[in-house]
Amino acid sequence: MSVDPYARPSSRRFLHTLNPLAKIVAPLPAMLLLVFVRDLATPLAFIVLSYVVLLAGARLTRGVLVLLAVVVPAAALFVGVGMSLWADASRVDQSVVLVQLGGWTLYGGALAIGFATGLRLAAIIALALAAGLTTTGPDLARSMVQQLRVPYRIGYTALAAFRFVPRFGHELEVIRQAHRVRGAHGGRGPFAALARWWGYVVPLLAGAIRHAERVALAMDARAFGAYPDRTERHLVPFRTRDVVFIAAGWAISAAIFAVLFPWGLG
Repeated sequence: MSVDPYARPSSRRFLHTLNPLAKIVAPLPAMLLLVFVRDLATPLAFIVLSYVVLLAGARLTRGVLVLLAVVVPAAALFVGVGMSLWADASRVDQSVVLVQLGGWTLYGGALAIGFATGLRLAAIIALALAAGLTTTGPDLARSMVQQLRVPYRIGYTALAAFRFVPRFGHELEVIRQAHRVRGAHGGRGPFAALARWWGYVVPLLAGAIRHAERVALAMDARAFGAYPDRTERHLVPFRTRDVVFIAAGWAISAAIFAVLFPWGLG
């Protein structure tokens, strides 16, 4: 059995077992249509739907819970308040006055527009989290090569780039430990921190260049690019469960839009 050393810990939650393309395609129509809605109920419905799917199907770490419980609501609140204050008062509903300070007035119409924008962005982000929190970069690159027939020269180059990220993190930690052992760039304050980080740049770049040369030699040794197709070591299959997930996502999205119909034409 092959093992991917950069894969996330396995999980039995259903979102982790789906093909990455299915998790992108299922919410994609709703994400596009949400750009054109202006009410509060429709984005709220998709936020609730996204949270239910994530809580039921994603591996819940402390970071994920903080993201769902704090970061996304705080971002929606921040954008909502900011857009309410920024809205042109002459172009909103002025029937309800919420705050009046001298010549400046905050109307209920401005608050509704601001929070509709904040909730719309939060809904789009929440829908994207189903794929973002449960998909690894290498699996996404493999699925694009295997299912979308993206040329493997492009896909596996992207895969090699993903491999650089954890390696850079490991090398940066080794360099920081070496500097601490030698007592280099000690001290506190912004200038000491700047000098400390500048000292990491040269050895990190040197390590990156050495690693890139080794990767290039290994790819040449394996005849990378010599043939139009290659055999796959790690398969990312597209199964019936992926089709069901896409169909369910589209059906539920269509039902929400049909019931709420946020464009006011019905």
